[in-house]
Amino acid sequence: MRSNSPKILIYSHDSFGLGHLRRCRAIAHSLVGSFDDLSVLILSGSPIIGSFEFRSRVDFVRIPGVIKLRDGEYTPLSLHLNIDHTLAIRSSIIEHTAKVFDPDIFIVDKEPLGLRGEVVPTLEALKDTDTRLVLGLRDVMDDPEILRNEWERKNVYPALQSLYDEIWVYGPEGICNPVEGIDLPEGIEEKLRYTGYLRRSLPEGAETVLKPSPFGEEPYILVTPGGGGDGVEMVDWVMRAYEARKHPLFPALIILGPFMPAASVAQFVDRAEHLRDVEIIRFTPQIEPYLANATAIVGMGGYNTFCEILSFDKPTLMVPRIVPRREQAIRAARAESSGLLSVLPIDAYPDPDLMTEALVALPNAPRPSAAGVENLLGGLELIEERVGEIFEENRPGQSAQKLVNF
Repeated sequence: MRSNSPKILIYSHDSFGLGHLRRCRAIAHSLVGSFDDLSVLILSGSPIIGSFEFRSRVDFVRIPGVIKLRDGEYTPLSLHLNIDHTLAIRSSIIEHTAKVFDPDIFIVDKEPLGLRGEVVPTLEALKDTDTRLVLGLRDVMDDPEILRNEWERKNVYPALQSLYDEIWVYGPEGICNPVEGIDLPEGIEEKLRYTGYLRRSLPEGAETVLKPSPFGEEPYILVTPGGGGDGVEMVDWVMRAYEARKHPLFPALIILGPFMPAASVAQFVDRAEHLRDVEIIRFTPQIEPYLANATAIVGMGGYNTFCEILSFDKPTLMVPRIVPRREQAIRAARAESSGLLSVLPIDAYPDPDLMTEALVALPNAPRPSAAGVENLLGGLELIEERVGEIFEENRPGQSAQKLVNF
């Protein structure tokens, strides 16, 4: 029997990187901060989910991890099982958790069918219940032709038509459209709801966890490749500019990310020891204080880094990747054309002169807020509003208690 307190279940396949996990965590924290009797449970395969702190009434279920190989196939992260066996275990855990938890809303992050279809049995089991089924999409998924071929190959469209009730796009309408160039079957486009980007803020007690800047009171540029797994070229390019020393530069604080290859980490740490104005942090689950104190930011263009750049309103240089997906490059190009930041194409790597010129100009570049884009960071507020409406629709007169002055 469903409890009287509202519940939300969020699925995040998280085979690699930080993006899905951090997006789901931001949504969960916002919602429990807005509804004082809400519980949120996150299903995740992230191997580092336990490194993050979660607010009261937010918890997670860790499903067996998998990683994607260079040939595009998946393999178990730790278990000595074949991938089909591992996926069967994951799918069973997801479905059983959903049935017992009995959520008011089930949010699936990015992958409509889950990893190799693992979430489909859960969607089918919940479809005839009172649970609202929601697909959450980034502002950019990939090049339209690639995404169209991928969704056709995976047979995604029937699920979008018959299983999902709503599709939330985590960005403002007008900058990016994740299904641009795709001829969607009838009825799917009507389910789209644009929320705006998801605002990030300093965590509670952030001042107690922020270590003193390695540069004292001197302003610094923060360099972040996100999870770091595909950020070696960007970090190397920045360090080449500091090693060349052709112009005075603000000091650089580089946070490498937990998934950067160990050999690359060792090389960067060794190189930084010979540079008086470059410091390296291996990884921190709370990057927000460093973002807030930075003068400017250099990032790759992933969704979460982009939300942080906008939230802390820092002059930004994006160096987006172009493989295996063009997602970052598309987002960066749209953001630059909207006046939000500047872009240095990775095709120009490793020219130190170009990076130096960009770093010299960066601290004096306009902040994103100067672009005047409407509903840029309203995502969490619109999600809260819609969630409240769903609770009221599901339980007239028994909706979740919304906190006052949130």
